[in-house]
Amino acid sequence: MAATSDTVHITPLTDAEDAEAFQRINAAWISELFALTDEDRRVLDDPVGQIIAPGGAVLIARTDDDARVGCIALLSYPGDVFELSKMGVTPEAQGHGIGNALIRAAVEHAAARGGRRLFLGTNSRLQPAIHLYERAGFRRITKDDLPVDDYYARADILMGMDLTTVNTDALPSSGR
Repeated sequence: MAATSDTVHITPLTDAEDAEAFQRINAAWISELFALTDEDRRVLDDPVGQIIAPGGAVLIARTDDDARVGCIALLSYPGDVFELSKMGVTPEAQGHGIGNALIRAAVEHAAARGGRRLFLGTNSRLQPAIHLYERAGFRRITKDDLPVDDYYARADILMGMDLTTVNTDALPSSGR
């Protein structure tokens, strides 16, 4: 990606190339920092069946020349709750505000779909991501605040956001 000359557009996953990019971008960072689990593979290999069909969404960041440079997923839970998951930006596109743009788009998407609460799990090794989440308004929560009992073992930091009070206009859209 050129330093700042490309505009990034965030759009829903629409085709096999988007699905491949979602799988590739996430498998790369997860494999580099952790180990791909069977659950990771199940979700990454079938984002339509595992995320979109049950009511979630996958958003893809693409440049003007249609290069897929980032992605984020929203998993749907009962009670108007969404999980922000599987966010990744290609190494060459990092540092250009794409993570901020993806988070903003995901928060706006969840709120527009009637979401009341958004949560995520991350790892303390992912300090740049934690910083992005905090800038967007996510706050630390406990396991008791999760809508699931069994959550990713690698998630040692849990964060949440009340979508009924979030001002999406105040969310960071790009920049560092």
